[in-house]
Amino acid sequence: MSAPTAHRRALLALALVACGRAPSAMPNEGASVSPARSGPFGTPLVLAVDEGERRVRRAATAGGAPFIIKVDRRNGGAPNFMMGYEEIRPGASISPHVHPDADEIIFVHKGAGAADAGDHTGTIGPGSTIYIPRRTRITLRNTGGEPLAIAFFFDHPGFEEYLRDTSTPERQPASPLSPAELAAIRVRHHAHVVYERP
Repeated sequence: MSAPTAHRRALLALALVACGRAPSAMPNEGASVSPARSGPFGTPLVLAVDEGERRVRRAATAGGAPFIIKVDRRNGGAPNFMMGYEEIRPGASISPHVHPDADEIIFVHKGAGAADAGDHTGTIGPGSTIYIPRRTRITLRNTGGEPLAIAFFFDHPGFEEYLRDTSTPERQPASPLSPAELAAIRVRHHAHVVYERP
C-alpha cells in the first residue's frame, strides 16, 4: 500500500472512530460506495483533501492562512464531533491554547514539526498522532521546509464556530481582525478555546 493510500486510510479510520464506528468498518480499497443519503444522523460525505468549507484566517498572527472545515453540524450534519484540515506554513505555529470542553486528536498528514501537549514534547511527521485531552495545553510548530498538513478532530462541536468567527470564506476579502475584535470573539468562545496570549 502506498504512503498516500495509507494516510488516507488512517484519516478514514480516525474519522470512523470519531463517529463511533470501529476501523474494521472501513471499506476495502476500490469497494463501491452507496450514494449519499440524508437522514436523522447526518449526510454521508466523501471529500478529497482540498474539499470542504474552505476559509481564510483573519487574525493578525495567522492572517491569510487557509484551512478547511471538513465535517461538522453544517457540513454533513455531524451532531457530536467536528473535523478540520489545515496546512501550517514553514516557520509558523499554532499559538498555545486549551480546549476546556473537548478532547482533540491531531493527525499529521505531511511535513515536519514539533508539538507540545501538556508535559509531553516531541517531533512530529507524517503519520504522527497527537491526543489532547480537554483542558490540556497544546501548541504546534512547523520546523520543516514544507507545509505541515494536519487533520484535527474534536469530540464535541463548538470550536468550528470560533474558526468561522475568526475567518472568512475563501475568495472573499479577509481584512485583519483588530485586537478588540479578536478579544471579543475569544470572550464569546471561551467555553471552546482559551489562548495564552491575547
